[in-house]
Amino acid sequence: MSLQEPSRENLAIIIDNMARKLQVVNRSIMNPEDYDIEKYQELKSLHDMLEQKGQLSVAETQAFIQELADHRK
Repeated sequence: MSLQEPSRENLAIIIDNMARKLQVVNRSIMNPEDYDIEKYQELKSLHDMLEQKGQLSVAETQAFIQELADHRK
């Protein structure tokens, strides 16, 4: 499956993948409905960076979560 095309389904997949990778306990802050489809490319870039990064430090995890919070509606 290609995540290149912006769609609600793809947005939900990348948000869910990031929540799992970041080990977010409170999944309500990672609700795909809270993110604008127009920010899809920025969110996809964060997703790709997270996938490439592998293991994250606590500071990196917090930075990713803050960046995601900045993209919420």
